[in-house]
Amino acid sequence: MPMFPAMRPEEVIAKWRDVEFGERQASQEMFLDICRLVGHPTPGEFGDSQAFTFEKWVPGGFADAYLEERFGWEFKGSDADLDDAMNQLLRYQVHLKTPPLLIVSSFGTIRVRTNFPGMETVLHEIPVAALDRTENLDKLRWAFHAPTEFRPDRSVDTVTEETADLFQSIVEDMEQRNQDPEKLARYLNQIIFCLYAEDAGLLPEDLFSQVARANFRDPADFDRAVSDLFRQMSGGGMFGAARIAHFNGDLFADADTVELSGPALQRLVEATNRNWRNIEPSIFGTLFERALDASKRAHLGAHYTSAEDIMLVVEPVVMAPLRREWDAVQQEVSNLLVEENRDAARVRLGRFQQRLVDVEVLDPACGSGNFLYLALRSLLDLEKQVIDFAAAQGWPDLTPSVKPDQMLGLEINPYAAELARTSLWIGYIQWHQNNGFPYNHRPILTPLSSIRMTDAILDRSDPESPREPEWPAAEFIVGNPPFLGHFPFREQLGDAYVDAVYSLYGGRIPNSSDLCCYWFEKARAQIAEGKTRRAGLLATQAIRFQSNRPVLSRIKDAGDIFYAISDREWILDGAAVNISIICFDGGSETGRTLDQSPVGAINADLTAGLDLTRARQLEENKNLAYQGVGKVGAFDISESVANEMLAKPNPHGQPNANVVRRWVNGVDITQRWRKVWIIDFGVDMSEEEAAYYEAPFEHIKEKVMPDRVKNKMPWRAKNWWLHGYPASEMRNALSPLPRYIGTSVTAKHRFFVWLSGEDLPSNSVIAIARSDDYLFGILNSSVHRVWALTLGTQLENRPRYIVSTCFETFPFPEPTGEHREAIAEAARELNELREGWLNPPGMPESQLKRRTLTNLYNARPTWLQNVHDRLDRAVANAYGWPHDLDDAEILERLLALNLERGGAPAQPESDA
Repeated sequence: MPMFPAMRPEEVIAKWRDVEFGERQASQEMFLDICRLVGHPTPGEFGDSQAFTFEKWVPGGFADAYLEERFGWEFKGSDADLDDAMNQLLRYQVHLKTPPLLIVSSFGTIRVRTNFPGMETVLHEIPVAALDRTENLDKLRWAFHAPTEFRPDRSVDTVTEETADLFQSIVEDMEQRNQDPEKLARYLNQIIFCLYAEDAGLLPEDLFSQVARANFRDPADFDRAVSDLFRQMSGGGMFGAARIAHFNGDLFADADTVELSGPALQRLVEATNRNWRNIEPSIFGTLFERALDASKRAHLGAHYTSAEDIMLVVEPVVMAPLRREWDAVQQEVSNLLVEENRDAARVRLGRFQQRLVDVEVLDPACGSGNFLYLALRSLLDLEKQVIDFAAAQGWPDLTPSVKPDQMLGLEINPYAAELARTSLWIGYIQWHQNNGFPYNHRPILTPLSSIRMTDAILDRSDPESPREPEWPAAEFIVGNPPFLGHFPFREQLGDAYVDAVYSLYGGRIPNSSDLCCYWFEKARAQIAEGKTRRAGLLATQAIRFQSNRPVLSRIKDAGDIFYAISDREWILDGAAVNISIICFDGGSETGRTLDQSPVGAINADLTAGLDLTRARQLEENKNLAYQGVGKVGAFDISESVANEMLAKPNPHGQPNANVVRRWVNGVDITQRWRKVWIIDFGVDMSEEEAAYYEAPFEHIKEKVMPDRVKNKMPWRAKNWWLHGYPASEMRNALSPLPRYIGTSVTAKHRFFVWLSGEDLPSNSVIAIARSDDYLFGILNSSVHRVWALTLGTQLENRPRYIVSTCFETFPFPEPTGEHREAIAEAARELNELREGWLNPPGMPESQLKRRTLTNLYNARPTWLQNVHDRLDRAVANAYGWPHDLDDAEILERLLALNLERGGAPAQPESDA
């Protein structure tokens, strides 16, 4: 079909300048003229009525015009109606495949709103009377032909980061003036909300910004003006000639301001130029928490946890069961409509909406509220589906009823708790405005007492009798408990706190548990008591390993894990860490998903299939493997200092060689010996006796004593000249041996080496108190490597060798003398060839530096593979196994041997 003749801008302006037709009479004709103006086929000429059409049906109505992947368009008769038209499009946008542009027009104005996901929103207003201007005509052409020309330069996240940077400079300036940090944090939250409120239309346009710009040279005047504004916001009233709505809520109940400095006010004026309506609540809290908390400020500008990552918890725990319910309700309502029982269908739909209003979500370590905000947004999104479904059936009267106070939080940091409330309110209002529901609530804010300031695991309101705090009942629990390992737990929180926690929880989970485990145990108890239905929490990936795993075993004993991600990179205070995500319930969920794949069951170590958590520690393996010495102080010395000490005499005639030893850590094993020595007075040498070794003793008196006498552990403070963890049992086991076996606790490749009996191993080394080639061969075999990699832990992506799980559970073969000698011979060959490669005669030092066992196993040359193959065949023969078993078959056979020797049943008990 031929296109209608093109129109010139002057013709369009003349035709529509003084039009007196109503909207319905002329809007489509005007749209056709615009098509001709920009050189685009009309809907009739386009030839695809699904992609470009008038009256595009959506639940509850029609979009006046729709061009797929370009825009949704609403017509109104006058400019006064354009806000209502935009709200319609915002409600329709999901059903229009979220077009990049939302356009509303009257006969006098065309308004284009950008709608690119993740990017800030920009409004472009095109007067019809000015279509002859190049920039206006270009914009209209872009809408039809090149909508990406409208794409804003900055993402919503970038806008949020930039505003956080501005406020950080304000905070730093005010901190230098010794302002009360908690009072300043609250005041800045109030300012942030005002900046958002004026851009969101809750305050008169530009009101707060005008106050800042008019008074930035006089802090006292600004302070008086803002105090007056806050008082009016608290109850509603007049601010100059402007009428202020009633805000109320926690945020403006206290108008106690902080007088900002001149430089801080100048930065605030800069902040008024930002588009605060587009601030992103899912990262807003984290960024501003860092700005307000000096301890986290170094991470500002680094990465933060994304909404997509947080939804990995919120979706399976909160939304998945609600979506299933909604699917069932839609089917039920549809059946009632087929039966022409509209009243019952309408009631059923209303009951499900009320079901969403009754949902409560608890984050027991809510921080600045990111998890709660995304849970709230997800509930509102689902409620909108209910509203759209109702509108499609001819029931347009449903409106959003989910509220922020359905989100419950526990938080100990006042900055974070205040930010959580602010983030929830901003996100809640944003959602309404971004989805076409005018925010007309009065008062605008209500108190969010659902965010409580409290310690989640220890109630010390009575210091003499600490008790376990009561968590509020909530259908769902989600969150990110604090990541703090067993040792830092005591160092950072103090003996009194830790001892009180141990006394309360010690009968339920080991006292060696990381801090986050107490949140898991509390959530498990909430489910067991019927106060919570499902929970999803984050932990460092160490939760799936031996010291922390009992908390997951308790969860499986009381219910089950239905969704888990065993190992995922995460951002914590701007730093990359590896975490696990664990979602669990009382056992009612039937599906199981591990690392995004369906599985039959999830084990307590967050694996599927063979449950190696059942492996027992074997008596015959005990008292053989040990973690080395923890020095706790600067006992280590360079080789030159060691040689000087070794050459010096002592008043009692004993050589310093008694207390100056070669020091070996994990790097010395995986790379090359660093030529580091250590001063070592053993496990029980008295201070007086140690002092006879004059040079070594005086060295540590200067380097070690000042810090060690302040150590929180009394024994370490009193015995400052001895290593903090002297490993006395290991020393006794190694003392008669001319050599022993060592491996680095953390290593990319798992191999074992010989160490001299004179070498003192650090706590980054596992020492095995055996000197025979046979055991050396078994440990270097692929059979042991597979077991150790599976039952060990990880530091980031590097496997860790743990005595209790990797060594003490390993079922060694029961070889004949012939098998034993074959393994020993292959082990000797492996050691000789490796040593020959590491230290070839005559090679310069510069080249020797590159000859490390890590580099050797990275390359894994053929000769190395061949000697390992010979060793593996000898080990397989000792077990009586075929030579071609895969890793899964090896693990299955080893577990069966372990359970047989440990006295456990070979098969797991039935779930029935």
